[in-house]
Amino acid sequence: MDKKLLKQLSELNGVPGNEHQVAKFIKEEIKDLVNEVKRDNLGSVIGHKEGMGPNILIGGHMDEVGLMVKSITKEGFVKFQTLGGWYSQVMLAQEWQITTKKGIVIGVTGSKPPHIIPLEQRKNAASIDDMYLDLGVSSKEEAIELGVEVGNMITPLQEFKELGNKNYLLGKAWDNRIGSAVVIEVLKNLKNEKLNNNLFGAFTVQEEVGLRGAKTTSYITEPKIAFAIDTGLGNDVPGSVSEDQSLGKGPQILLYDGGLIAHRGLRKFVIDVAKELEIPYQEGVINGGRTDAGEMHIAHHGAAALSICIPTRYMHSHTSIIHYEDYLNTIKLMTEVIKRLDEETVEKILFDF
Repeated sequence: MDKKLLKQLSELNGVPGNEHQVAKFIKEEIKDLVNEVKRDNLGSVIGHKEGMGPNILIGGHMDEVGLMVKSITKEGFVKFQTLGGWYSQVMLAQEWQITTKKGIVIGVTGSKPPHIIPLEQRKNAASIDDMYLDLGVSSKEEAIELGVEVGNMITPLQEFKELGNKNYLLGKAWDNRIGSAVVIEVLKNLKNEKLNNNLFGAFTVQEEVGLRGAKTTSYITEPKIAFAIDTGLGNDVPGSVSEDQSLGKGPQILLYDGGLIAHRGLRKFVIDVAKELEIPYQEGVINGGRTDAGEMHIAHHGAAALSICIPTRYMHSHTSIIHYEDYLNTIKLMTEVIKRLDEETVEKILFDF
């Protein structure tokens, strides 16, 4: 397994509500791996591998945090609306790409040089409301001529790169193209398997603005068991407490996050599989965020749900870092878990108190 898929997914552009590039790519990747590919009305892609047994859902969201053109000043500067959670400190003096009908337009977040900022103000965080993109033009008319218009998608400009240790991978949109990649690879692994369950591999939209695609997808698929594959916290950096949230030590099997208390029976089952196969794992938590499992577990009659996360440094920025071995171990773990989910096993997970 090479890193080509990760590079392709990371460098595609797709903010909440504008995931079309990513959806088109993924549909082509999975069309020969499943019995059918369908969409919900929001744009989520759902691959269905038919089998006899309980409905199982594994999903990763396609959208990334980004921006949207809100207005263009008479001088040609772009004012924007954030899509997803941004910390203002990581946004200044960064390069962005605006996707227009004429192609990509490059802009940079304007920032004041320290020479003109009063000393007492330098320690204050910049306000996102005051920010703008500089396109290198002198008028609104020039910006419009480039193809820039209200509603255009804006995404970080960042290439995929291997770092000093080639297992450390730098890129934009790991949240959550890495989850999408895991689901694709799991479907590849299971292509020729006769499953004792009815499997849905989902690629959802608008997670970063409220888990919206997960809600509609879950109502379509009606899972008894649901997995959200997402990014987790990589806290193994100076000034942080690791707490089993480190790169290279395996996928995080979350205890809880802002939208889900992990189902005890399902969590135990997944951990038992990891132990049996000697797959490294961590037991992480996310206090300040949610994954798609927050909606997956409450559709229809409800589902036993779990968030499986790949530790990521510097989430929601231009330059996030993941570890390749965590990605591979997540694929291995989820492939083996899904193989074991037959009717008897699922009933035991759900009702064996």
